[in-house]
Amino acid sequence: MGINKEKYQELITELNGKATLVAVSKTKPVEDILELYNLGHRDFGENYVQELTQKQEQLPKDIRWHFIGHLQSNKVKYIAPFVHLIHGVDSNNLLKEINKQAAKNSRVIDCLLQVYIAKEETKFGLDEMELHELLQVTAINELTNILINGFMGMASFSDNTNLVRNEFRYLRSLFDKYAEPQTSPALVGIKPQTTNLKLQTLSMGMSADYKIALEEGSNMVRIGSLLFGSR
Repeated sequence: MGINKEKYQELITELNGKATLVAVSKTKPVEDILELYNLGHRDFGENYVQELTQKQEQLPKDIRWHFIGHLQSNKVKYIAPFVHLIHGVDSNNLLKEINKQAAKNSRVIDCLLQVYIAKEETKFGLDEMELHELLQVTAINELTNILINGFMGMASFSDNTNLVRNEFRYLRSLFDKYAEPQTSPALVGIKPQTTNLKLQTLSMGMSADYKIALEEGSNMVRIGSLLFGSR
């Protein structure tokens, strides 16, 4: 089917350098990804480890691969050599495994903590208390091969724009609360010399709700169907 080049240019103009566009290329053929790559795009998101590793082998090495699915600990080793950003980290155990595999590859891997903000039972993520506890774990300072770069969240799949907006606004408030670990009272338990917590990325918004997400402070959006057509 190919990509929607007009929509891509519209998105790039709309984002205007204020937010990173992650093109969600899961289930899409290598040819479609190359088509977008040849327009200058470099950030692509995949949901499945096997599919990601296969595409990474076939495509140019300067692509920045984002893993945006639910990552199982036993699969981390397959993407650790090359992944640019892991979006859906929702446990301390997963962080530890990413750190272990990153060390084996002499890398520091950027991660986003996934926060549960939706009103749906099927979505993964940390609730506010779990997020607080994870960031208070002193042992997190010892994970020197990861960088917690920001937060990610998925809003409810709903036509209720107020609901979606409030969910994004809630995640933005959590992001702001933890963004300055040296001064935030929320991070009293974090050592001042912590170097692996540097919140810069707020990843929220997909094809159906990215406009609201941008209005609420997102600086990374994950767009699939608008670019590649529905699956």
